[in-house]
Amino acid sequence: MPPPPGAKSPALWGDQERLRELFDPHASFIKSTPRNFVFRYRSADHWLEVFKTYYGPVLKAFAALAPVAQAALEGDLKALIGRFNRSGDASMIVPAEYLEIVITRR
Repeated sequence: MPPPPGAKSPALWGDQERLRELFDPHASFIKSTPRNFVFRYRSADHWLEVFKTYYGPVLKAFAALAPVAQAALEGDLKALIGRFNRSGDASMIVPAEYLEIVITRR
């Protein structure tokens, strides 16, 4: 889903230029460090249930779509999970990388 009108995508927070734009005037120090996280759920269906219920961007994406498009998105997400799932069984173990950003105020 695109961000609301006038807002830039939160995905840009992983970009050093965007971080400087947002925080340089108020920061004495900006450090970004790649980190790892492993998503662990009972199944891909369980992950989807949790994220459709509690995670705003996924919840809003599904709410904005017609039923046919919701089914397509669900299929795409399950295919993506299947591609990266390392569990070897019906559970879900998907490694992911995120960017930890520490900003020290002036």
